[in-house]
Amino acid sequence: MPVTVNTLNHDNFRHSVNIDNHELFTDLPKSLGGDDSAPSPHDYFDAALASCKALTVKLYAQRKDIPLTGVTVEVSRDDAEEQKGKYKLNVKLTLKGVLSDEQRNDLHRIADRCPVHKLMTTADVTIETKLSEGAFSQ
Repeated sequence: MPVTVNTLNHDNFRHSVNIDNHELFTDLPKSLGGDDSAPSPHDYFDAALASCKALTVKLYAQRKDIPLTGVTVEVSRDDAEEQKGKYKLNVKLTLKGVLSDEQRNDLHRIADRCPVHKLMTTADVTIETKLSEGAFSQ
């Protein structure tokens, strides 16, 4: 499943992001010259972690018949040292429902085992960018 990003207008930074039959948008914040009309790539990175944790916890609770009625995952970032290779994400996990301490601890543990959390913290990611032979325009 490829993700395709396309320029919408050469006068600004807003782009469309197409994933299968879903269309999202991305932009830069005003501080970087964008219009802040959509989430930035960093926002989507952080959102990937939050959404994976929420879905993983919900799926696990459903499979284990844990009476979870909802989950909220709030991610905030500290990117002050990103240029030094440090990017810190702080996660606040809120579990809803009448849950025992054991169930809460189990769901907390499972949240940190979501696939995106593992990918962000343990995977050796390789990225190869190739220049395609696209159309030239002036």
